[in-house]
Amino acid sequence: PSVPSEEMAKISCSLETKELWDKFHDLGTEMIITKSGRRMFPTIRVSFSGVDPDAKYIVLMDIVPVDNKRYRYAYHRSSWLVAGKADPPLPARLYVHPDSPFTGEQLLKQMVSFEKVKLTNNELDQHGHVCY
Repeated sequence: PSVPSEEMAKISCSLETKELWDKFHDLGTEMIITKSGRRMFPTIRVSFSGVDPDAKYIVLMDIVPVDNKRYRYAYHRSSWLVAGKADPPLPARLYVHPDSPFTGEQLLKQMVSFEKVKLTNNELDQHGHVCY
């Protein structure tokens, strides 16, 4: 069954470790990803509000590019430089949280952690990793 958009508009998802993510962003930290997959660090941990305690929810993650550019790192400047146009985007590879579905009551009481998600650069990955 479809969910009315008014109900979805009431739901809020918040990043629990925002301060840590902000520190990594300020430093310009990048992860090296591999074909076999690498766990994301820092771990994404989120909390929810506005959910119906009696409903069930599937929690998933999607990673999308922020723009259509390719970047390269300039060591002498310690910064990222635009190096042309990006490859066409890959088909969406959604990561469904392994504990899904959650009840709304569970989502209101606990944080959801994505500690098991792995990022890969293998477009043919068959292990449920997020290809980026």
